[in-house]
Parts: sequence; structure tokens; C-alpha cells
Amino acid sequence: MINRRFALLAGLAAAAPGPILAAAKPPQGVILTYLGNAGWRIEDGRTVVIVDPFLSQFHLPRAFYRSASEDDGTDDVLVPDEAQIDAHVPRADFVLVTHAHQDHMLDVPTVAKHTGATVIGSEGAGKIARAEGVPEKQLIIVKGGEDLEFGAFSLRVIPSLHSELAGKHYNNSPFAGPVADDLKPPLRESAYHEGGTFAYLLRIAGHQVLIMGGMNFIEREMEGLRPDIALIGAGASHREVHDYAGRLMRALGDPPAVFPTHWDSYANMTAEAARHGADLFAAEIKAASPRTRVIIPAYFEPMTFGASGSGRAKAPGG
Repeated sequence: MINRRFALLAGLAAAAPGPILAAAKPPQGVILTYLGNAGWRIEDGRTVVIVDPFLSQFHLPRAFYRSASEDDGTDDVLVPDEAQIDAHVPRADFVLVTHAHQDHMLDVPTVAKHTGATVIGSEGAGKIARAEGVPEKQLIIVKGGEDLEFGAFSLRVIPSLHSELAGKHYNNSPFAGPVADDLKPPLRESAYHEGGTFAYLLRIAGHQVLIMGGMNFIEREMEGLRPDIALIGAGASHREVHDYAGRLMRALGDPPAVFPTHWDSYANMTAEAARHGADLFAAEIKAASPRTRVIIPAYFEPMTFGASGSGRAKAPGG
């Protein structure tokens, strides 16, 4: 079930250089923590990278979530849950935004303003961040195709596609288009258009981490990438894409470790149903790539990959 609010939102890009982080003490490996939805904290002991934070989902009223067919004509003001954000993201150096839908972008300005983090994302993401008071010096706008060096890590920006929603009619919607110019707070749900979607290849602490924010991809952009950790969109809409698991695993060379992401389906289903969907997705990945270890993450439980880059994770429960 896809929520109209989350089936409509924004982002694209314009290139800009970023700061170089001076190397400090050697990294001790990379630690991944699932923040729910498509959100992650990725750190190596010196640098904290946040992906698509949406901590507000845990305290939003359940009535906030509706299916794509339930359009009552409202256009609510969206208010991030600052206490929840601060509790789980007390520090951040960078925030990666895969696209500017509200379940990826709503909490980003709060993270940036509270931590001083640099936001990397599309021009659409930049428009929303600026409207919410994030200084220009904290924004790096990308178009897709960039490969950026930051010293402590490097980042390849991968052109991608948003999930197929509404029975493959997602792109018929104006909410798949660009973010409006001259946004002014308070921002309503109609501000959060998609605009464009990126995946990222984050090279950090001897690891290559593929980051997806949804359930679709451009095959030629994935071919030849060799991540040892892959965060792969696992929501139900991946079934709208032909041979999703097989094509992706072949393109990536059967990565050693896959973490399903975006499997809790915008909190509009029960925890049991969400977990069942994640288990089915894990079985698809294992069928396509038997040697790949699939780890379904628990909320807020850090998982460590050693500095060797071996792709072996010390995950909770094994």
C-alpha cells in the first residue's frame, strides 16, 4: 500500500565542489545503524554520514498515512519531530538525500541546522533546505555522475529512478516533477516533489557502500560497481520492476552483504506485515545471489563491519 503523501515529492541537481575533510586517526571500520524508512547512520569513528533521515515517522499520527487512492484534498503543514531527530542524530557531518519526497527530506533541514552537517542532494532538495533556513555554505548540489573526494571518504553520485508507484502511473503525477521555486515556510506536503532520484556509492573505511533510497535503478549505472555492502530498496513496489533482484545482483557482482532498506513501507502497515515483506525480499536476493548474506536491520542497533573491508558484519543476533 502506497501512501499518497509519500508517493508525491522532490529533487534534482546542479554541481558544486565540497569541503575536504582532513584525515584524522585511522578508521576502526564502518558502523551502520538503521534509522527506519530509508534512513541510515554510517560512521567510521571520525565521520558521520546520515542518509535520508525520517525519524519523525515514529511520532507522526497514524492518520497522517493514507493510501494513494485516499486524496481528501488536504495539504497539511509538515512539522519534523525535533526531539526524536536529536535523540538519534546527535552528530552528523554530512547528509545524503536520495530524493526530496517528505519521507526522505522532511527531517534533513533540522539535522543540518542542529549539527552543522553539509547536505548533499539535488537542486530540489536544496530548495527545500534553503526555505527551511539551511545556509548555502552547508549545501552541495549535485546532478548525478559526480565522483567527489572528501579525504575521509569519497562519494559517487549515481543517476537513478524513483520507485514505480500507482500501478506504474507514478510519473503521470505532477508530484514526480521538480520542486517549486521560492518556497516559503511553513512548508506543506505539496512542496515535497521528487524532481529526480540518486543512488550513492560511499567509499569509507576500506568499504564500498551502495546506497539506494527507493525500489528502482538504472541498470547501466549499476553495472561494474562492486560494493561489499549494499543498502537495497525492499518495499513492495520493487515487484513493479522486471527481475529486480536478479538484474541488480548481476550488475553489482553479487555483493557479500545486502541490507534491505525502505522495508517498513512508510509506517502505513503493521510491523508484522512490514517484516514479512522484508523476509520475502531477502528470499528473492538469496535466490538471485546465494552467496550474498542478507541482513534485515533492526531499528537503531549499530552493526559493525571491520576495517579489513572483508564484507563480514557483526550484526545483532548473528
